[in-house]
Amino acid sequence: METLYERVLRYEKEGIDAVLVTAVAKEGEGPVAIGKKMLVSEKDESIGTVGGGSLELYARKRVKDILKTRISTLEKYLLNDNEVVKADDAKRLNMVCGGKVSLFYEFIGAKEHIYLFGAGHVSQALATVLKTMPFHLVVIDERDFVIKQFKGADRLIHQGFVEFIESEGLKPGSFVVVCTPNHANDYHVMNKIIEDQIQLKYMGMLSSPDKLKDYLDKTYEKFGKAINLKDFYSPVGLNLGGGSPEEIAISITAEILAISNGKTQLQHMRENVYDQYRYWED
Repeated sequence: METLYERVLRYEKEGIDAVLVTAVAKEGEGPVAIGKKMLVSEKDESIGTVGGGSLELYARKRVKDILKTRISTLEKYLLNDNEVVKADDAKRLNMVCGGKVSLFYEFIGAKEHIYLFGAGHVSQALATVLKTMPFHLVVIDERDFVIKQFKGADRLIHQGFVEFIESEGLKPGSFVVVCTPNHANDYHVMNKIIEDQIQLKYMGMLSSPDKLKDYLDKTYEKFGKAINLKDFYSPVGLNLGGGSPEEIAISITAEILAISNGKTQLQHMRENVYDQYRYWED
């Protein structure tokens, strides 16, 4: 049987976000002992307990909030719904035990989830940099020989690019970098994301200004000019200079970090394209 900590390790390997809830303090009567734990995943799977009843029911609701904010927190609960009893700094729950319990909600997951479509030279250089940070990295490529020699990804997927999105989907709020072997595959991946209305933090596509213009012309013809491309970055990366795979990887990583950390007023490569190629709103 899988233990709680074995499941934590499995979730981290598979890129599944979860929250570990631990009873860290207790005063008076209550259904939980200090040290009891409950692990709840983004898929609503759970193992362990923090006492059952209204306390655990409320804890599971709070887990959903923590999974959205990705911020760990400590909360105290009064296990008494009698308004005569002072709650002080504790949240009152519909219980009659009368004691107080403190639960620590620990977010467990990668800082960001990143998908690389294409496992070529730029992707390999990018993975080498990205995996020095707390990111979960999935690399997809339909070329078997390229996948077999790739190093550093948390998951390597040998599958068609669009097929992967159709079969598994993309985690909402994740980052996507599109650098497949040819522009047709790049366009197919981007258009599939638009068609499925997948909400991402970042969509980056490796391209020249001419390739970008060709893509935008075809995309506007297919979807109309009302589509929202504010989170689409192409040409991809910050304007750091250099054109080697390693230099491009640093540029893209810097752009991902800037967006992940909410930094603005930086010079993105997409801002270097001619005015007629401009596709985002300030």
